[in-house]
Amino acid sequence: MQHHSQHSLPGSSISEWIPLLVIGGVALAYVYAFTHTRKQKGTWNGWHTVSFMCGICLLGVAMLPKLMQWAHQDLRGHMVQHLLIGMFAPLFLVLGAPITLALKALPTKLARNVTAILRSRMFYLVSHPITAFILNIGGMYLLYLTPLYLRSLTNPYLHYAIHLHFLLAGYLFVWSMVGLDPVPKRPSILLRVLVLFVSIAAHAFLSKFMYAYLYPLNSPYSSIEIREAAKLMYYWGDLSELLLTIALFSLWYQKRGLRKGEVVRPVP
Repeated sequence: MQHHSQHSLPGSSISEWIPLLVIGGVALAYVYAFTHTRKQKGTWNGWHTVSFMCGICLLGVAMLPKLMQWAHQDLRGHMVQHLLIGMFAPLFLVLGAPITLALKALPTKLARNVTAILRSRMFYLVSHPITAFILNIGGMYLLYLTPLYLRSLTNPYLHYAIHLHFLLAGYLFVWSMVGLDPVPKRPSILLRVLVLFVSIAAHAFLSKFMYAYLYPLNSPYSSIEIREAAKLMYYWGDLSELLLTIALFSLWYQKRGLRKGEVVRPVP
């Protein structure tokens, strides 16, 4: 359609591959830490590695140049990319327990520094489910209900900053729900469930609001594209949140069983 050519694509042909190189570097670092830990200590759940690599693959798909171009030209493509970066990939990455693996692989001094950060009050406040909810869902409302999305179409730096926010805020929210890394205390399961259900409702409301009132306003997209993108957000967002809910209750059941001395199979 003609309106697709009214804004430029982000980056150059070379810079389009930089995100994939970064993602590949993270994957290699994880594999190195995994092999080092297995060689030195022999203890690491292989399912964590499988989960993390699934998350890496989802990120890689989201940042493929072809998908990047589609996402920049079509709101439906953008929504697919948003779902991969901000909802599906973070779930698998968090269940890969990369921080725990880093603690096992890092030298003792560095590991103690990381542990000190995890035990700090600042980290507790930032990673609290309510804070993570505000950063995650609040960022979506800000992007789609203000002119911010339109500005990202012509500003490559803002464009990539939004992707980074999606990933970090999504990871932080999932971690606040089901993070496996060692921290002195976590908010209660009841609070986490309540925040998760509020998040599900807020995400569903946003997608319905976009569908009904054609947000983002004044965008170069047709009403059909906007409504199809909103439906993608609604239905595929529901699937992601269902998987997160299953993971949350599975981990709760596992820990409850361990406290009672039962033998419970570990969650991948």
